[in-house]
Amino acid sequence: MTSQEATRGGRRVAAPPHPNPTVPDLRLPPRSCDAHCHIFGPGAVFPYPEDRAYDTPDVTKEDLRRRHDLLGLDRAIIVQSAAHGTDHAALLDALRSDGDRYRGVALVTPRTAPAEVAELHEAGVRGVRLQFMPHLGPAPTPGELRAVLDLVRPYGWHVAFHIAGNAVVDMFDTLRSTGLPAVIDHMARVDLGAGLAGAQVRALRRLLDTGDVWVKLSAPERLSAGGPPYADATELARVLAAQAPERCLWGTDFPHPNVPEMPDDGLLVDLIEQIAPDEDTRHRILVTNPAHLVGFPAEAR
Repeated sequence: MTSQEATRGGRRVAAPPHPNPTVPDLRLPPRSCDAHCHIFGPGAVFPYPEDRAYDTPDVTKEDLRRRHDLLGLDRAIIVQSAAHGTDHAALLDALRSDGDRYRGVALVTPRTAPAEVAELHEAGVRGVRLQFMPHLGPAPTPGELRAVLDLVRPYGWHVAFHIAGNAVVDMFDTLRSTGLPAVIDHMARVDLGAGLAGAQVRALRRLLDTGDVWVKLSAPERLSAGGPPYADATELARVLAAQAPERCLWGTDFPHPNVPEMPDDGLLVDLIEQIAPDEDTRHRILVTNPAHLVGFPAEAR
């Protein structure tokens, strides 16, 4: 299903998610976690800011739950969207609606009050996302990055880096030196045109070897040089999962804002079997790792 690239008032307009995803054939283990997803609105309750990065249709916490129920996902890490900016009202509402099921990742700036960070933590936020994507606004300066880390360090949050292309090479030292768990979103959105031997993939793998960096095996539709079933991006995810299964996460990126082609979430779930062919690795990536990173209740397998 292809989304149409559109703009409104100079902003991108995100397409709605796939209306009829397939039911995946792969049965996921209990307490499997979607480690990267978003909610939007509803705008009538949680208005979008005037300076939002892009426009989007409402995709509510109820929509998210229905999609996860279809896919067999029991838990989720909801990432604050640039469409809501630093207004976390919708995220807080979702987290408080089911504290056993959800954790969150916030957008924090040096101007965020320490009391707000404490409120976010109490509600279930366990990470901060830093954007290095030009269409989402200016990247933080080194000083701003240090200030954000100082705000969240007392809570032990992880730091999610949204980067793309050669940033994984240029920011190598930054990515490994936060003093907190660093999580690279969407396999660093590397350019797969050079294949798995390219400089960007090599840098990503070197970061994994440091032991300080995690990676989300998510958003193959954003990396793949081809269409579904995203063979090149899936192969990269398989290589990363084999290299560092203890620091890999998996996520849908639902509802896939600003993608050129809207993916089928059922297909994305079925690709997990290619990424992690053995059951123990799938359990680690889907259950054990996210529980360790964001503090879901520890339960016997």
